[in-house]
Amino acid sequence: MRAFVLTAPGAYEVADLPAPEAAPGEVVVDVERAGVCGTDVEFYTGHMAYLHQGHAAYPLRPGHEWCGRVARVGPGVERAWLGRRVMGDTMLGCGDCRRCRRGHQHVCERRQEVGVRGGRPGALAEQLAVPASSLHALPDSVDAELGALVEPGGNALRTARATGAGPGDRVLVFGPGTIGLLTALFLRAEGAEVHLLGVTPESLAFARALGFTHVWQSVPDLPYDAVVDASTAAQLPERALEVVEPAGRLVYIGLSREPSRIDTRTLVLKDVTVTGILSASPGLGEAIRLYAEGVVDPRPLVAATVGLGETGNVLAGKRPAGCGPGPKVLVDPAS
Repeated sequence: MRAFVLTAPGAYEVADLPAPEAAPGEVVVDVERAGVCGTDVEFYTGHMAYLHQGHAAYPLRPGHEWCGRVARVGPGVERAWLGRRVMGDTMLGCGDCRRCRRGHQHVCERRQEVGVRGGRPGALAEQLAVPASSLHALPDSVDAELGALVEPGGNALRTARATGAGPGDRVLVFGPGTIGLLTALFLRAEGAEVHLLGVTPESLAFARALGFTHVWQSVPDLPYDAVVDASTAAQLPERALEVVEPAGRLVYIGLSREPSRIDTRTLVLKDVTVTGILSASPGLGEAIRLYAEGVVDPRPLVAATVGLGETGNVLAGKRPAGCGPGPKVLVDPAS
């Protein structure tokens, strides 16, 4: 099979590799689509923290946002999975530790992460082997584009729900990238008044094209019941605390390269609730349902679909020829 392999910072190849085997408890999936994520870009540049913490090393095969069809099943796996369209959880816990037993496998200390951590190959390839226990079946109404957007959608749904916002609440989202926009779409579906803060005119124009009317380059003087930081700016976590209403909620999902600082005295005196979101795991099933029912349609976020041979250029920040204005690029490994 063909697979995209990062061999060093800024270096890559599309390699012909042996097709994966379906080990006991695992399936092999023919990948229909895989999303290019900011985490993949950090692996391309060499800035990804896991590279420096010993959790990942070159060469590596990235790709953790994916959907496909089960082609083979290993020993111990129900044959009913054969031929089913699926997506899979990125976070693969050990299954034995206290966190896994308590249903928190996504923060297992010994976890693997598909295409990210622990040497588990990712989905920027024609085929992918994953545990059957990580699979989520996709209904026919969730096409390949939607299927590849379930993983970021699960993250965004958890983020939106963590704000506790609904009708009558005003929420400010920092960062109109894929996660910020998905969060905004879920918040809007819950009836919240959504505001977006961005930097580039292009990203702000795209947010307006999605129907968001409260789009800003600087924070307006308004009360915000919740603030979401989906940016990579080190100064914005502190700014979020400054602008959120007392007794409000802060949700942090963006990661900056440098440490961020907040004044916990302000946190206490404003009686603010703070949530950090690492993983889509607890939100995947609900994201699939909301996509299937048309409650949220994130497909306008997809700017282009490219082949494996063009993936390196995308990771290097080059927009594909003729692409749309959205922030997300998908890969069709078969093309």
